[in-house]
Amino acid sequence: MHLRDTRVEVWSTLASGRFASQTDTTMKRVSTLGWLLCTAFAPAATAQQATAAPAQSNDAKIEVKVNAVLVPVVVRDAQGRTVGSLKKEDFQLFDKKKLQVISGFSIQTRAVSANNPAPAIPLASDAIINSPGSPNLTQRPAPQRFIVFLFDDMHISAPELLRLQQVATKMIDGSLADSDAAAVLSFSGLNSGMTRDRATLQETIMKVRTQNLYRHIGRDCPEISYYQADLIENQNNNLAFQDAVDDTVHCANLDRRELAEHMVRSATRRAIELGDQDVRVTLGFVKDVVRRMGVLPGQRTLILMSPGFLTRTAEAMTDKSGILDLAAQSSVTISALDVRGLYTTELDASQRGTSSGRSMMTGSEARYHRESLSLNEDVMAELAEGTGGTFFHNSNDLEGGLLKLTAAPECVYLLELSLENVKRDGTYHPLKVKVDQDGFKLQARRGYFAPAPAKSKK
Repeated sequence: MHLRDTRVEVWSTLASGRFASQTDTTMKRVSTLGWLLCTAFAPAATAQQATAAPAQSNDAKIEVKVNAVLVPVVVRDAQGRTVGSLKKEDFQLFDKKKLQVISGFSIQTRAVSANNPAPAIPLASDAIINSPGSPNLTQRPAPQRFIVFLFDDMHISAPELLRLQQVATKMIDGSLADSDAAAVLSFSGLNSGMTRDRATLQETIMKVRTQNLYRHIGRDCPEISYYQADLIENQNNNLAFQDAVDDTVHCANLDRRELAEHMVRSATRRAIELGDQDVRVTLGFVKDVVRRMGVLPGQRTLILMSPGFLTRTAEAMTDKSGILDLAAQSSVTISALDVRGLYTTELDASQRGTSSGRSMMTGSEARYHRESLSLNEDVMAELAEGTGGTFFHNSNDLEGGLLKLTAAPECVYLLELSLENVKRDGTYHPLKVKVDQDGFKLQARRGYFAPAPAKSKK
């Protein structure tokens, strides 16, 4: 996503109505994106320009075509060990359940080991500067791993963040090796820079704060969540619409149902505008982080720490496909941590409370809330599975989860699917990968969003 286009979209979407007060904060968040990403990766990028990093693949890399989709695949045996001895003919790739020709194939070795060391390039910010001619002039070797910890402060709750901060600061102190470089980023603009200094990383983590830009504060009438608005506006779900109307008649004490319907339609449009903008900027941020990580030498891992967010629209699916394509081309592994741990679908005190004259959440609102909680984690699972990463969820052992996420898979197979014979229908295409051997567990990209045909100019 281009920053200039994003600024225009932010202004046109949020500059009127109830969202006008949020415009300045949104503009600040988007305009900060380019600066913080540049400063986060500038030292390592400078070092990489001085000496080109060798390829990470065992075989020649795929020459990525515009009309092709890359499908990363991780294969493990019954003991969970990565399998790296398979060949192209061992794989089968299905697009919408139809067997397809694998047009390209390569193997990437992503985990740093004695047989796959990172290049010995000095990291500019870590060079020890002495006077000219000094016999003690030395330079630290380049990091073998580059890890970016990305905090989703736009969606995480205060209790979730407090717990995550305690776990993350402890984990960084005891798990990062001297050869590792890391950066702590947040969606709202915090940036530690790429560094080996654990204290700097820990200080930045403790500065993360929850942001309220895209959150509902208090209770509205009608109260339409982004999930319910999507059902009403994009899925044409009449039950969701009638539930919202019933709730509005009750909360506003209306005699006329037509007025409640008008209020619901208006609230639905507002929820869609805000929710779409949230997802657009969030996924755009992730994509830019992946793009900038692609210039780094050595192992590259992005760890997304989030409670998840809804990504069901065609635009969101397209954005996710773009992230997965870029990560595959750049050899970036995305792993994700569900900060909710073993979460409950029951409402917490803040969601049950009253505000603005509203009573507690109705039965239908509670049902849509529960449904959205399970759907919110899909984006994290897709990004992890589609890049060879790990999705850690449904566990309260967040510290153990973070430790697992810092380790990249030893071997990733890259399958190329040509789109020359795929119908450009503007729909989501589910993918399925199989291997012609028993006892293996596969992790692969779930699918992609096929581009719609270009409209002919009249």
